[in-house]
Amino acid sequence: MLGRTANGLFWMFRYLERAENTARLLEAALRMALTRDIVTAEAEWRSVIATLGLTEAYGAAHDAYDGVSVWNFVLRGSGNPGNVRTMLGAVRANARAARINISSDVWEAVNANWMQLDRLLSRPVGQGAVGEVLAAIRRAGTEVHGAFDGSILRDEGYHFSRAGTFIERADSSARILDMKYFILLPSLSYVGSSLDTGQWEQVLRSVAGARAYSWLNAGQIEARGIVEFVVLDERFPRSLAFCRSALRGCLDALARAHGGEGRAVALMREADSRINHLTVDTIFEAGLHEFLVDFLARNNAIARAIAEDYRFHA
Repeated sequence: MLGRTANGLFWMFRYLERAENTARLLEAALRMALTRDIVTAEAEWRSVIATLGLTEAYGAAHDAYDGVSVWNFVLRGSGNPGNVRTMLGAVRANARAARINISSDVWEAVNANWMQLDRLLSRPVGQGAVGEVLAAIRRAGTEVHGAFDGSILRDEGYHFSRAGTFIERADSSARILDMKYFILLPSLSYVGSSLDTGQWEQVLRSVAGARAYSWLNAGQIEARGIVEFVVLDERFPRSLAFCRSALRGCLDALARAHGGEGRAVALMREADSRINHLTVDTIFEAGLHEFLVDFLARNNAIARAIAEDYRFHA
């Protein structure tokens, strides 16, 4: 497979995952903002911008953190070059670049959803429409992934696509947990104290894990349990442990297909040695923020190594 084709598949699914994760983050913030006072709602919208790394760009365009301003900036803002509308355009552009390596079902799912969402995001999104728009973004991700899983050969193109998905998903879950943890628990002395259940449920909703966590923990919402679930539970498909395991499988399959291991596999082994046998207690003892910063750095290094190993830009 040509490097530029592998690059197209890898980034097609990174952008698709990023758009869906952003929609989930906005949905969770909207739910929280609608049930809280103005001060809490503003803090919630501020945390969304901070989680997405858009604080400086947003501050240059807006003075206040209200819902309409925040979600329009994130979804379609001209001052935000990484807005969701642009992401979805990148999904389609990369799908077109890799057209011979995806099925008609996948292309049709990408193209139809892009046309619908481009129309919805071509104008400001008001209070009455934001729920529909966010649901449509999540649905686009579901439809493209469904078409992909049901129609694509399990060859190297499949593994490049899945690698992109799990690199991005792990990045999103780690960033959400890190930002929310700093907002909710500014000091380790707060661990185990009485916490705002609604805010911690917000963390779970942001990573699409509220129902699964509740089922596993009989509805008991507490910080350590949530951190253990999002970081270490390999049964949850958006946990860091699940994403790391799935990515390892993709890299092993690519190494077999290409007859040798590259730097990405070596970095993967090194990263595994840091996370294997961890418990939630050891994570808290060493510092959750420090663990997540290290995880993000290693995740990004693996992504760069994949591009180098398989000559994405050759």
